Amino acid sequence: MNEKDIFSDVKELVLETGLFIRDEIQKIKAKDIELKGINDFVTYVDKYSERKIVEGLIGILSESGFITEEQTINKKGERYNWIIDPLDGTTNYVHGAPPYSISIALTDNEEIVLGVVYEITLNELFYTWRGEYAYLNDKRIEVSRTGTVRESLIATGFPYNDYNLLKKYLNLLEYFLRNSHGIRRLGSAATDLSYVACGRYDTFYEYSLNAWDVAAGAFIVQQAGGKVCDFNGGNNWLYGNEIIASNNLMFDEFRNIVKRFMK
Repeated sequence: MNEKDIFSDVKELVLETGLFIRDEIQKIKAKDIELKGINDFVTYVDKYSERKIVEGLIGILSESGFITEEQTINKKGERYNWIIDPLDGTTNYVHGAPPYSISIALTDNEEIVLGVVYEITLNELFYTWRGEYAYLNDKRIEVSRTGTVRESLIATGFPYNDYNLLKKYLNLLEYFLRNSHGIRRLGSAATDLSYVACGRYDTFYEYSLNAWDVAAGAFIVQQAGGKVCDFNGGNNWLYGNEIIASNNLMFDEFRNIVKRFMK
């Protein structure tokens, strides 16, 4: 398998799907929005985009399976599986607010080998594949060189259906508000992770996430020279519903602070 050639086909598919998503924002009506929860939305744009992406990816790698947010296909690959969020940031999208992204990762025997995040509003394509650097619109990117939490700009997100850790999370949020350059919350985990990869943010943490929220962005962070873990400092970040992503210099300090508050 040549990941570079696969990326070339995936890029074309992602840009085409992104154009559809961008065009539909002017057409979507309140009746088109379904509620999965009080602040968890899905639209025909999510579902159509996912079906379009799945169909295109089958054409690229016919033996592959899928893990998708909208569950438009039920197919598990023996070796290759795509992890897809067709519209990460749907709440932003239905309110006409940026950012929102397409997120696609490919796994080979459970190892992520390709990651693509397309932030549609700024036309920014973040990507990488196994053995390659990370890129933003064909320019190489790297994580920041910020050395301490006190000097850092931190990204996070808020849970929308799992509030079991909310008090701990709010205590941690207060700590970072008092001991960093600030907190940002964009509403798209895939975009947050991509911003860590290119150095706009120094670190990111969040819980109550799914594999399709983080797979591509986290892999891009790793290929950009950063580190990723769960709140315990382990490797259960893809399916464990919690993630930390950071540059190398402040990774240990940040991880230890999160672990102290959240566990």
